[in-house]
Amino acid sequence: MKLSQFKFNLPQSLIASHPTPTRDESRLMVLHKDTGEIEHKIFKDVLEYFDEKDVMIFNNTKVFPARLYGNKEKTGATIEVFLLRELNKELRLWDVLVDPARKIRVGNKLYFGDDDLLVAEVVDNTTSRGRTIRFLFDGTDEEFRKNIEILGETPLPKYINRKAVPEDKFRYQTIYAKHEGAVAAPTAGLHFSRELMKRLELKGVEFAEVTLHVGLGTFRTVEVEDLTKHKMDSEQFIVGEKEAELVNEAIDNKRRVCAVGTTSMRAIESAVSANLRLKAANSWTSKFIFPPYDFSIANSMITNFHTPESTLLMMISAFGGYENVMNAYEVAVKEKYRFYSYGDAMLII
Repeated sequence: MKLSQFKFNLPQSLIASHPTPTRDESRLMVLHKDTGEIEHKIFKDVLEYFDEKDVMIFNNTKVFPARLYGNKEKTGATIEVFLLRELNKELRLWDVLVDPARKIRVGNKLYFGDDDLLVAEVVDNTTSRGRTIRFLFDGTDEEFRKNIEILGETPLPKYINRKAVPEDKFRYQTIYAKHEGAVAAPTAGLHFSRELMKRLELKGVEFAEVTLHVGLGTFRTVEVEDLTKHKMDSEQFIVGEKEAELVNEAIDNKRRVCAVGTTSMRAIESAVSANLRLKAANSWTSKFIFPPYDFSIANSMITNFHTPESTLLMMISAFGGYENVMNAYEVAVKEKYRFYSYGDAMLII
């Protein structure tokens, strides 16, 4: 398929800049992939579509405060440093993006916080905006993390055109987040409240957790018309033995298996055994899913509404059917559904 097939007109006003007051009261569009039928619900109505022994697969990655603002030595110029991933814990080496990049060269020192709580040195150029930096810090890893927590800002995506506020610290995080390592939230999971999780549990729905540390590649634009030429960034993921068994039992018993979010889907589709079952894995994936694609594990999924020409929209189209999904998005725009990270949700069954 071609990039241009995933264009649609998205008014800027439909990109949500704040979450709904209550997690589970965003809107929910239900898309039946066999018929293309569409229902309009509230997110907590998701309960109606799942029964005992069905399995929901959640991504339990945790977002860390990845956006730092520092000053360059000598000039004092303000520099934004976006922490992408830790390369070496002992040496405190990090892969980062810097802005404005043209001012940052190898050997430059960067100072963070009023009392220079952290100092870093640029040790390498990786891409036009990418750098490797080393934090010059002698304390324990716990103290270092605490300083990142103090200085860092919730890494709201740039299209949410505002500064992060204290509320974002917990609203741009799922309630089941456990393993720190993501620079973007697995946003389909943001709709789940503790009360809704309890009600699903009481109904007998099983939960399986996987981990995929979401990187900035999630937002990277596709710049090639021929989708086979697009390369995804690599992301670390983990699927445990117990979780794989739980999911496989549901598949064998023809239960509903629901991937909550594109990141959960990417993780499970990157851990498929020869007999088309989920297997335990601790690896990296750069899997790019676009139509046509045969899914092996999940038969339903929950996802947010994504922007035109995004890799996320391509995966959804592969799962729900290209015509169904593009039609559903047309309806979503007409019905003024809210798009993207803090937006509304879609259940595809």
